Amino acid sequence: MYANLCAQQPALVNRHGVLLLHDNARPHVAKKTIKKLSELNIEVLPHPPYSPDISPTDYHLFKHLDGFLTGKVFQEEKRVKDAFHEFIGSRSSDFFKHGIDTLVSRWNKCIEIDGDYFD
Repeated sequence: MYANLCAQQPALVNRHGVLLLHDNARPHVAKKTIKKLSELNIEVLPHPPYSPDISPTDYHLFKHLDGFLTGKVFQEEKRVKDAFHEFIGSRSSDFFKHGIDTLVSRWNKCIEIDGDYFD
């Protein structure tokens, strides 16, 4: 994975310091967590409480996963997990890269419309 990142996004790899994007779940915004990230000089990108327009899992991954699972019925939890692993395994690294690459333009669009939803 790291080798792919080096080849496809050298600017991210060559930057000084760590850049972190995570949601505002309680463990992520706890004072202890924020303090530790600060001590480690990790830059944390601001994230609204919840916005499906700028969450790669919501606007990219889940949309495709939903299509993959349409019409399937599972009787056991193991079958659900197997289907999820099948879905992930069937996607190329470009699929995941596209979801992340789209993030910047979606942030900009969100800013342009003053934080309103757009999808």
